[in-house]
Order: sequence, then C-alpha cells, then structure tokens
Amino acid sequence: MGRITALIGMIKDKASQGKAALLSSNPTSKSLSFHLSVLRATTHDPSTPPANRHLEVLLSAGTGSRATAASAVEAVMNRLHTTKDACVALKSLIIIHHIVKHGRFILQDQLSVFPASGGRNYLKLSGFRDEKSPLMWELSSWVRWYALYLEHLLSTSRIMGFFVSSTSSAIHKDEYEEMVSSLTNTDLLREIYALVGLLQEACKIPDVPFCGGKSLADKIIRLVGEDYVSSVNELYTRLNEFKDRSSILSFGDRIELVCALKRLESCKERLSVVFRGIWKRAWIDGFWSLVREVKGMIGGLEDSNEQIGRRGKGYESARFTDRLVIGYGDAVRFSSGRFSSVDRFNYPVSSQTTLNVL
Repeated sequence: MGRITALIGMIKDKASQGKAALLSSNPTSKSLSFHLSVLRATTHDPSTPPANRHLEVLLSAGTGSRATAASAVEAVMNRLHTTKDACVALKSLIIIHHIVKHGRFILQDQLSVFPASGGRNYLKLSGFRDEKSPLMWELSSWVRWYALYLEHLLSTSRIMGFFVSSTSSAIHKDEYEEMVSSLTNTDLLREIYALVGLLQEACKIPDVPFCGGKSLADKIIRLVGEDYVSSVNELYTRLNEFKDRSSILSFGDRIELVCALKRLESCKERLSVVFRGIWKRAWIDGFWSLVREVKGMIGGLEDSNEQIGRRGKGYESARFTDRLVIGYGDAVRFSSGRFSSVDRFNYPVSSQTTLNVL
C-alpha cells in the first residue's frame, strides 16, 4: 500500500509540474513561475524537505514589487489550501516558516495580510487528516501541530511588533535594550506572556515518526529550535529589565511575573530534550539561572503560593490570554508598530556558536 501511495504521488508531481512548466514558459507569467517553484518544493515524497534552490526562488519575490511578493505568497497558500496530502501540507508550512524567518519585509508583510479581506484563516488546519497510509496518518498530527505553532508565531510577532526569529534585518544590541527599557510593565508582561506561550506550543511538538518522514521532522525541529533561541534572547532582555525594576514593581505585576516564570519553568525539561544540540549548554544554563534569579528577587510572594494561585490565575485570564490565536482575517501588521522605524538585531543560531547574550 505504501509503495502504491508513493507511486501515485510521483505521478501527481510529474503531471502537475509538467503542466505548470508549460504554462510558465510565458516570460510575462511571473505568478506561474512561482507556482512551479512551489510545486517543485512541495512534492509528495516524505523523505526530502523543500530544496534550498526552490526556497530561494520564492524568497527572491521579496526583492520585487508588492504584487510580485503577493503572487509568491498566494502560490504557497493555494498549495496549502488545496492539498489533502500530509507531506505536501508540511512542506508548504515549512515554506511559510522560511518566509517568516528569512524573507524580506515586503514578503513577510504579504504573508501576514493574506487573505487581504475576509476569507478563511489560512493556517487553520486543526481538522487535517490524511488516511492514505500509517505514515500519512502520523504526519497529519505534525501538520495540525505545525500549523497551530505557526499561528502562535505570527500572533506573538504581532504582539512584539516584529517577526520573531527573522534574520532579514539587524539593530545594535544597546539600542534595542534602550527601547525595551522604555516599555511599561504592562507591555513587558504582555510580551513575556506571548513568548512563553510560543515556547509552550513548541513543547507540544509530536514525536519523530518511526516509519518515515524523519527528514521532514528534523527540518521542522531545526526551524522551531531557532525560534526557541530567538525567544530566549527576547526573554533574556525583558527579564533583565524586570530585574532592574524589581524593587518598584506593584503587587499585581509581581503576581503576573511569577505566573509567567512558573509557566516558563514548566517548559524547561521538554525543551531541553526536543532541542538538544541547538544551543550551547552553558548559554541555556545561564538563561535558566537568570529565570531563577529574577523569580528569587520578586520572591516575596513565594511564601504566598496559595494567594498567587488564587489571584494569578485571574490576572492571567483577564489580561493576557486573549491574544494568542489569530482569528479570521487577522494580520500581523507592523507599519505603525513601535518597532517599524528600526530593524531587529539577531544572534546566530548554531550548536557550534556561543551566543553572547549572557
């Protein structure tokens, strides 16, 4: 059954790519050219993730006009919407993740506002099921989780005012820390809750498939692991800021921060297992030390766990739990955000590189 499914997938790939190649031979048909690149990047083969050369073609749309960028994003979204194959859906989601991480702003912007008006939530795949084989059934759980994770990534980016983990721009670290220091406690807490929520969603990543699809899973783990590193960098800056403000925090802000840190610590074990090797051990140990230090500095409430549990839950649900899911027609719009006039700084992500944030 598995071989027949693979053969049918190969036939579909050849047929769709051949048709698209004929149509895209028209030099004025840029959108069809992107369509062909999407087809080549999202084959039915579970053993290969999208090839870099096809991803580069799609990312190149960010160097053109807004209409060009829109054509590339539309090609990816149409592929994601119309497929019932788990491999194709996963590869389409990988392309979306690459646009968030490596795309230029004009391409990211088109992704964030698709569809332009009304329409469906383009990553809402909670009901996705591919029952063609045991492997496709197993990969379907990856599709459902990955789509939800990317929605959280976009939602968190909306709250932060920039695309988390994007490598398309840079800003001097001192200037960025100065901007963070100008934020109110409420804004800082909202951003921390969003980042912690993103890490909590990352913890829900399914187990690596046993019967195939490991290369796809490894690719996704790497991309999400890089988001993890970026999220920790963002949390590091904000926790240091709260460390400086610890003596002047209100009772309510202390409760909020303790609740956020407890949620963050609940992710520690799972994150260390799933993303082992993504970061230097000394670097991540330093981050968790900072979490414990900040928690200790505001730990006057530690002897009042009952009170925190009773009041903190109310604070969390009332102030910060309404912002993690992108609804129909929602967009990650940054043109008027507080960081729209500056670029972002980024730290390199590599198991061979020590990140100089701690």
